[in-house]
Amino acid sequence: MAPCEALYGDAFEVRPWGTHLLRESLDKVKLIQDRLFMSKSRQKIYADQKVCNLEFMVGERVLLKVLPMKGVMIFGKKGKLSPRYIGPFEIVKRIGEVAYELALQPGLSDVHPIFHILMLKKYHQGGAHVIQWDSVLLDQNLIFEEEPITILDRQIRKLRSKEIASVKAQWKHRPVEKATWETESNMRSKYPQIF
Repeated sequence: MAPCEALYGDAFEVRPWGTHLLRESLDKVKLIQDRLFMSKSRQKIYADQKVCNLEFMVGERVLLKVLPMKGVMIFGKKGKLSPRYIGPFEIVKRIGEVAYELALQPGLSDVHPIFHILMLKKYHQGGAHVIQWDSVLLDQNLIFEEEPITILDRQIRKLRSKEIASVKAQWKHRPVEKATWETESNMRSKYPQIF
């Protein structure tokens, strides 16, 4: 129900004046507060289910999440915008409940060494999803730009009134299996060096 309707009832209803009106209004406010509390509690339950209790020890090795930023972004392509991790880095000390200080290499000296726990991931040796930290140029926000390194294939898709030329591009720091189809015109304008 609308807030106005909840507090004042139907617009054509004749309302009594005095303490009875005040009591009715207070009851409706209490009802609204109870329903808001129930809704908040339900949302808290959903949020708590998604949170996992991560905790790391000093000296443990962890991976650090970085955000790939593509020059060409086409949504719906699986895996293109998935988070990546660099590392491993050693935890120097714990700061508060949810922050850790990492021992970063000199190449990452412009990055602040303290990270929230959600930016970290347990390190398991032999992970193919890990990027070597020295092979990526990161900015202060831990973002790097992905670039294509080669064109693997070409195709022309015919529509009713036009033809669209596409190229299959292999991206830097990605295996050949993760190559994606991009429009040739966009790739030529943004990455002319690979043609």
